[in-house]
Amino acid sequence: MMMSKKMTMLQMLFFNSLLLVTLLIPAAASVVVNSPVNGASVSSPIPLSATAAACSSQAVTAMGYSLDSSTGTTVVGGQIVNAQVPSGTGAHTLHVKAWGNAGAACVTDVAISVTTNASLIPAWSTIVSSIQALGNWAFIHDSVTGGWSSGAMSVVNSPSRSGYSRQFYTTYGNSGGERYAVAFTDDAAATNFVYDSWIYLTDSAGNIGNLEMDLNQVMSNGQTVIFGMQCDGYTLTWDYSANWTGPAHPSNQWMHSSAPCAIRTWGRNQWHHLQLSYSRTEWGVVTYHSVYVDGREEPINATAPSAYALGWTPVLLTNFQVDGLGGSGSVTLFMDDLTIYRW
Repeated sequence: MMMSKKMTMLQMLFFNSLLLVTLLIPAAASVVVNSPVNGASVSSPIPLSATAAACSSQAVTAMGYSLDSSTGTTVVGGQIVNAQVPSGTGAHTLHVKAWGNAGAACVTDVAISVTTNASLIPAWSTIVSSIQALGNWAFIHDSVTGGWSSGAMSVVNSPSRSGYSRQFYTTYGNSGGERYAVAFTDDAAATNFVYDSWIYLTDSAGNIGNLEMDLNQVMSNGQTVIFGMQCDGYTLTWDYSANWTGPAHPSNQWMHSSAPCAIRTWGRNQWHHLQLSYSRTEWGVVTYHSVYVDGREEPINATAPSAYALGWTPVLLTNFQVDGLGGSGSVTLFMDDLTIYRW
Protein backbone atom coordinates (compact mmCIF):
# COMPACT_ATOMS: atom_id res chain seq x y z
CA MET A 1 0.00 0.00 0.00
CA MET A 2 2.81 2.39 0.89
CA MET A 3 4.60 1.36 -2.33
CA SER A 4 1.49 2.17 -4.33
CA LYS A 5 1.27 5.67 -2.80
CA LYS A 6 4.97 6.23 -3.43
CA MET A 7 4.59 5.27 -7.09
CA THR A 8 1.65 7.60 -7.41
CA MET A 9 3.65 10.51 -6.04
CA LEU A 10 6.50 9.74 -8.44
CA GLN A 11 4.08 9.68 -11.31
CA MET A 12 2.67 13.02 -10.26
CA LEU A 13 6.14 14.52 -10.09
CA PHE A 14 6.93 13.09 -13.54
CA PHE A 15 3.80 14.47 -15.15
CA ASN A 16 4.22 17.86 -13.48
CA SER A 17 7.79 18.02 -14.81
CA LEU A 18 6.62 17.00 -18.28
CA LEU A 19 3.96 19.70 -18.24
CA LEU A 20 6.50 22.32 -17.20
CA VAL A 21 8.89 21.33 -19.97
CA THR A 22 6.05 21.41 -22.49
CA LEU A 23 5.09 24.92 -21.45
CA LEU A 24 8.66 26.10 -21.81
CA ILE A 25 9.00 24.81 -25.40
CA PRO A 26 7.68 27.40 -27.90
CA ALA A 27 4.93 26.25 -30.23
CA ALA A 28 5.96 25.59 -33.80
CA ALA A 29 5.15 28.44 -36.18
CA SER A 30 1.90 27.93 -38.09
CA VAL A 31 3.46 29.45 -41.22
CA VAL A 32 6.92 28.05 -41.97
CA VAL A 33 8.95 30.24 -44.35
CA ASN A 34 11.73 28.24 -45.97
CA SER A 35 13.08 31.18 -47.95
CA PRO A 36 13.97 33.92 -47.57
CA VAL A 37 15.23 33.54 -44.02
CA ASN A 38 14.84 36.37 -41.55
CA GLY A 39 17.56 38.99 -42.03
CA ALA A 40 18.54 37.72 -45.49
CA SER A 41 19.91 39.91 -48.27
CA VAL A 42 18.19 39.04 -51.54
CA SER A 43 17.60 40.48 -55.00
CA SER A 44 14.29 41.27 -56.66
CA PRO A 45 12.11 39.39 -57.37
CA ILE A 46 12.27 37.81 -53.91
CA PRO A 47 12.13 33.98 -54.07
CA LEU A 48 9.43 32.94 -51.58
CA SER A 49 8.88 29.35 -50.41
CA ALA A 50 6.57 28.63 -47.46
CA THR A 51 4.22 25.99 -46.07
CA ALA A 52 1.43 25.83 -43.51
CA ALA A 53 -0.50 22.70 -42.54
CA ALA A 54 -2.46 24.15 -39.63
CA CYS A 55 -3.48 27.56 -38.34
CA SER A 56 -4.85 27.73 -34.78
CA SER A 57 -5.57 23.98 -34.95
CA GLN A 58 -7.53 24.44 -38.18
CA ALA A 59 -6.61 22.84 -41.48
CA VAL A 60 -5.12 25.46 -43.82
CA THR A 61 -7.09 26.05 -47.01
CA ALA A 62 -5.20 29.03 -48.50
CA MET A 63 -1.97 30.95 -48.17
CA GLY A 64 -0.81 34.35 -49.33
CA TYR A 65 1.71 37.13 -48.96
CA SER A 66 2.09 40.90 -48.97
CA LEU A 67 4.99 43.32 -48.70
CA ASP A 68 5.40 46.09 -46.13
CA SER A 69 2.22 48.12 -45.59
CA SER A 70 0.57 47.14 -48.87
CA THR A 71 -3.20 46.68 -48.58
CA GLY A 72 -3.18 44.09 -51.35
CA THR A 73 -2.49 40.43 -50.57
CA THR A 74 -1.67 37.81 -53.19
CA VAL A 75 -3.64 34.68 -52.26
CA VAL A 76 -2.97 31.13 -53.44
CA GLY A 77 -4.89 27.97 -52.59
CA GLY A 78 -3.54 25.04 -50.64
CA GLN A 79 -0.84 24.71 -48.02
CA ILE A 80 2.22 25.61 -50.10
CA VAL A 81 3.28 28.89 -51.68
CA ASN A 82 6.14 29.29 -54.13
CA ALA A 83 6.39 32.71 -55.70
CA GLN A 84 8.66 35.43 -57.04
CA VAL A 85 7.79 38.64 -55.18
CA PRO A 86 8.83 41.87 -56.95
CA SER A 87 10.30 44.58 -54.75
CA GLY A 88 12.33 47.74 -54.79
CA THR A 89 15.71 47.88 -53.10
CA GLY A 90 16.13 48.52 -49.38
CA ALA A 91 14.72 47.12 -46.15
CA HIS A 92 11.34 45.37 -46.36
CA THR A 93 9.05 43.11 -44.36
CA LEU A 94 7.49 40.15 -46.14
CA HIS A 95 4.20 39.02 -44.55
CA VAL A 96 3.46 35.35 -45.27
CA LYS A 97 -0.09 34.36 -44.35
CA ALA A 98 -2.33 31.31 -43.94
CA TRP A 99 -6.06 30.86 -43.36
CA GLY A 100 -7.79 27.96 -41.64
CA ASN A 101 -10.98 26.24 -42.75
CA ALA A 102 -12.94 27.84 -39.89
CA GLY A 103 -11.69 31.41 -40.38
CA ALA A 104 -8.44 31.49 -38.40
CA ALA A 105 -5.65 33.70 -39.76
CA CYS A 106 -1.92 33.24 -39.11
CA VAL A 107 1.08 35.22 -40.31
CA THR A 108 4.87 35.01 -40.16
CA ASP A 109 6.85 38.19 -40.84
CA VAL A 110 10.29 38.04 -42.44
CA ALA A 111 12.61 41.06 -42.41
CA ILE A 112 14.83 41.22 -45.50
CA SER A 113 17.14 43.56 -47.38
CA VAL A 114 16.66 43.75 -51.13
CA THR A 115 19.74 44.61 -53.21
CA THR A 116 20.05 45.31 -56.90
CA ASN A 117 20.03 42.38 -59.29
CA ALA A 118 23.63 42.13 -60.50
CA SER A 119 22.51 40.40 -63.69
CA LEU A 120 20.39 43.46 -64.54
CA ILE A 121 21.99 46.32 -62.61
CA PRO A 122 25.68 46.26 -61.61
CA ALA A 123 26.63 47.39 -58.13
CA TRP A 124 28.73 50.28 -59.51
CA SER A 125 25.83 51.92 -61.35
CA THR A 126 24.83 55.52 -60.60
CA ILE A 127 21.39 55.72 -59.03
CA VAL A 128 18.84 58.52 -58.98
CA SER A 129 15.80 57.53 -56.91
CA SER A 130 12.47 59.04 -55.83
CA ILE A 131 12.23 60.91 -59.13
CA GLN A 132 8.43 60.85 -58.86
CA ALA A 133 8.68 63.22 -55.86
CA LEU A 134 10.69 65.96 -57.62
CA GLY A 135 9.05 69.36 -57.80
CA ASN A 136 9.84 70.28 -61.43
CA TRP A 137 7.46 67.94 -63.23
CA ALA A 138 5.55 69.50 -66.16
CA PHE A 139 2.84 68.28 -68.52
CA ILE A 140 1.61 69.03 -72.03
CA HIS A 141 -0.71 67.54 -74.64
CA ASP A 142 1.14 65.38 -77.17
CA SER A 143 -0.11 66.76 -80.46
CA VAL A 144 1.12 63.69 -82.36
CA THR A 145 -1.65 61.63 -80.74
CA GLY A 146 -4.35 63.91 -82.17
CA GLY A 147 -7.52 64.66 -80.24
CA TRP A 148 -7.07 66.63 -77.04
CA SER A 149 -5.95 66.00 -73.49
CA SER A 150 -5.52 67.76 -70.18
CA GLY A 151 -3.37 66.72 -67.23
CA ALA A 152 -3.01 67.29 -63.50
CA MET A 153 -0.54 65.96 -60.95
CA SER A 154 -0.02 65.88 -57.19
CA VAL A 155 2.21 64.11 -54.67
CA VAL A 156 0.11 61.94 -52.35
CA ASN A 157 0.62 59.62 -49.38
CA SER A 158 -1.91 56.97 -50.39
CA PRO A 159 -1.74 54.75 -52.26
CA SER A 160 2.01 54.78 -51.86
CA ARG A 161 4.97 52.51 -51.26
CA SER A 162 7.44 55.18 -50.17
CA GLY A 163 4.99 57.68 -48.67
CA TYR A 164 5.43 60.02 -51.67
CA SER A 165 3.76 58.73 -54.81
CA ARG A 166 2.77 60.90 -57.75
CA GLN A 167 -0.83 60.93 -58.93
CA PHE A 168 -1.49 61.51 -62.63
CA TYR A 169 -4.98 62.54 -63.69
CA THR A 170 -5.60 62.70 -67.45
CA THR A 171 -8.77 63.64 -69.29
CA TYR A 172 -8.90 63.20 -73.05
CA GLY A 173 -10.95 63.23 -76.22
CA ASN A 174 -10.48 61.31 -79.47
CA SER A 175 -7.66 59.17 -77.99
CA GLY A 176 -5.53 62.18 -77.10
CA GLY A 177 -2.39 61.73 -74.97
CA GLU A 178 -0.88 63.78 -72.14
CA ARG A 179 2.90 63.80 -71.67
CA TYR A 180 4.36 64.32 -68.18
CA ALA A 181 8.10 65.04 -67.95
CA VAL A 182 10.88 65.86 -65.50
CA ALA A 183 14.59 66.62 -65.89
CA PHE A 184 16.60 65.08 -63.06
CA THR A 185 20.33 65.41 -63.95
CA ASP A 186 22.72 65.32 -66.91
CA ASP A 187 25.28 62.72 -67.97
CA ALA A 188 26.61 62.51 -71.51
CA ALA A 189 28.84 59.50 -70.89
CA ALA A 190 26.48 56.79 -69.58
CA THR A 191 25.53 54.17 -72.17
CA ASN A 192 23.48 51.66 -70.14
CA PHE A 193 20.21 52.34 -68.35
CA VAL A 194 17.46 50.66 -66.35
CA TYR A 195 14.18 52.52 -65.87
CA ASP A 196 12.65 51.15 -62.66
CA SER A 197 9.20 52.21 -61.49
CA TRP A 198 6.05 51.06 -59.70
CA ILE A 199 2.65 51.83 -61.25
CA TYR A 200 -0.70 51.64 -59.46
CA LEU A 201 -3.73 51.22 -61.71
CA THR A 202 -7.25 52.20 -60.71
CA ASP A 203 -10.55 51.08 -62.22
CA SER A 204 -10.03 53.75 -64.90
CA ALA A 205 -7.27 51.62 -66.47
CA GLY A 206 -9.84 50.44 -69.02
CA ASN A 207 -9.47 53.88 -70.63
CA ILE A 208 -5.72 53.54 -71.31
CA GLY A 209 -4.82 53.34 -74.98
CA ASN A 210 -1.04 53.37 -74.57
CA LEU A 211 1.25 53.87 -71.59
CA GLU A 212 4.61 55.33 -72.61
CA MET A 213 7.84 55.57 -70.59
CA ASP A 214 10.81 57.39 -72.16
CA LEU A 215 14.31 58.42 -71.18
CA ASN A 216 16.01 61.24 -73.11
CA GLN A 217 19.77 61.80 -72.95
CA VAL A 218 21.93 64.46 -74.59
CA MET A 219 25.13 62.74 -75.69
CA SER A 220 28.63 64.23 -75.88
CA ASN A 221 28.14 65.01 -79.60
CA GLY A 222 25.16 67.24 -78.72
CA GLN A 223 22.55 64.94 -80.19
CA THR A 224 19.66 63.61 -78.11
CA VAL A 225 19.06 59.89 -77.91
CA ILE A 226 15.51 58.85 -77.09
CA PHE A 227 15.01 55.54 -75.30
CA GLY A 228 11.29 55.19 -75.99
CA MET A 229 9.10 52.29 -74.91
CA GLN A 230 5.36 51.91 -74.58
CA CYS A 231 2.81 49.30 -73.67
CA ASP A 232 0.67 49.39 -76.81
CA GLY A 233 -2.99 48.88 -75.98
CA TYR A 234 -3.92 48.33 -79.63
CA THR A 235 -1.36 45.74 -80.77
CA LEU A 236 -1.00 44.40 -77.19
CA THR A 237 2.78 44.46 -77.52
CA TRP A 238 5.73 46.33 -76.07
CA ASP A 239 6.84 48.93 -78.63
CA TYR A 240 10.19 50.69 -78.99
CA SER A 241 11.03 53.92 -80.78
CA ALA A 242 13.28 54.29 -83.82
CA ASN A 243 14.50 57.13 -86.05
CA TRP A 244 15.34 55.60 -89.42
CA THR A 245 15.75 58.94 -91.25
CA GLY A 246 18.79 60.19 -89.33
CA PRO A 247 19.42 62.86 -86.66
CA ALA A 248 19.22 65.86 -89.02
CA HIS A 249 15.82 64.87 -90.46
CA PRO A 250 14.25 62.84 -87.66
CA SER A 251 11.01 60.96 -87.89
CA ASN A 252 10.04 58.95 -84.84
CA GLN A 253 8.45 55.58 -85.52
CA TRP A 254 7.05 53.01 -83.12
CA MET A 255 8.23 49.47 -83.78
CA HIS A 256 6.22 46.52 -82.46
CA SER A 257 8.20 43.86 -80.62
CA SER A 258 7.08 40.28 -80.06
CA ALA A 259 6.87 40.85 -76.29
CA PRO A 260 3.23 40.91 -75.12
CA CYS A 261 1.73 43.76 -73.10
CA ALA A 262 -2.00 44.08 -72.38
CA ILE A 263 -2.17 46.82 -69.78
CA ARG A 264 -5.97 46.94 -69.61
CA THR A 265 -5.88 43.40 -68.19
CA TRP A 266 -3.42 44.22 -65.39
CA GLY A 267 -4.73 43.97 -61.83
CA ARG A 268 -6.57 47.03 -60.54
CA ASN A 269 -5.94 48.83 -57.25
CA GLN A 270 -2.53 47.27 -56.80
CA TRP A 271 1.12 48.08 -57.53
CA HIS A 272 2.93 46.74 -60.59
CA HIS A 273 6.73 46.74 -60.89
CA LEU A 274 8.20 47.79 -64.26
CA GLN A 275 11.88 47.60 -65.25
CA LEU A 276 13.02 48.62 -68.74
CA SER A 277 16.57 47.76 -69.77
CA TYR A 278 18.43 49.33 -72.72
CA SER A 279 21.83 50.59 -73.90
CA ARG A 280 23.29 52.70 -76.73
CA THR A 281 26.35 53.17 -78.89
CA GLU A 282 28.26 56.46 -79.14
CA TRP A 283 26.13 57.33 -82.18
CA GLY A 284 22.79 56.79 -80.48
CA VAL A 285 21.96 53.34 -81.83
CA VAL A 286 19.84 51.81 -79.09
CA THR A 287 19.48 48.17 -78.10
CA TYR A 288 16.32 47.45 -76.16
CA HIS A 289 17.12 44.41 -74.06
CA SER A 290 14.18 43.39 -71.85
CA VAL A 291 11.12 44.51 -69.97
CA TYR A 292 10.34 43.07 -66.54
CA VAL A 293 6.73 43.25 -65.36
CA ASP A 294 6.23 42.15 -61.75
CA GLY A 295 9.45 40.17 -61.96
CA ARG A 296 8.56 38.39 -65.21
CA GLU A 297 11.01 39.03 -68.04
CA GLU A 298 9.76 39.83 -71.53
CA PRO A 299 12.78 39.86 -73.90
CA ILE A 300 12.82 42.61 -76.56
CA ASN A 301 16.29 42.10 -78.13
CA ALA A 302 15.84 44.80 -80.77
CA THR A 303 18.29 47.41 -82.07
CA ALA A 304 17.37 50.67 -83.84
CA PRO A 305 18.86 54.15 -84.42
CA SER A 306 17.32 56.72 -82.11
CA ALA A 307 19.46 59.91 -82.23
CA TYR A 308 17.95 63.37 -82.88
CA ALA A 309 19.63 66.71 -83.61
CA LEU A 310 17.39 68.80 -81.34
CA GLY A 311 19.90 71.36 -80.08
CA TRP A 312 19.19 70.62 -76.43
CA THR A 313 21.53 71.54 -73.59
CA PRO A 314 22.96 68.61 -71.57
CA VAL A 315 20.19 66.81 -69.72
CA LEU A 316 18.73 63.50 -68.63
CA LEU A 317 14.95 63.59 -68.47
CA THR A 318 12.11 61.14 -68.40
CA ASN A 319 8.68 61.26 -70.01
CA PHE A 320 5.61 59.43 -68.78
CA GLN A 321 2.71 59.57 -71.21
CA VAL A 322 -0.89 58.44 -70.89
CA ASP A 323 -2.86 58.05 -74.13
CA GLY A 324 -6.61 57.73 -73.87
CA LEU A 325 -8.73 55.06 -75.51
CA GLY A 326 -11.83 55.99 -77.49
CA GLY A 327 -13.92 59.12 -77.82
CA SER A 328 -13.51 60.55 -74.33
CA GLY A 329 -12.73 59.62 -70.76
CA SER A 330 -10.26 59.99 -67.94
CA VAL A 331 -7.44 57.97 -66.39
CA THR A 332 -6.14 58.14 -62.83
CA LEU A 333 -2.99 56.26 -61.92
CA PHE A 334 -0.06 56.56 -59.54
CA MET A 335 3.72 56.22 -59.77
CA ASP A 336 6.15 55.49 -56.93
CA ASP A 337 9.82 54.62 -56.41
CA LEU A 338 10.83 55.89 -59.86
CA THR A 339 14.54 55.11 -60.08
CA ILE A 340 16.95 55.44 -63.01
CA TYR A 341 20.14 53.34 -62.95
CA ARG A 342 22.97 54.24 -65.33
CA TRP A 343 26.53 53.15 -65.98
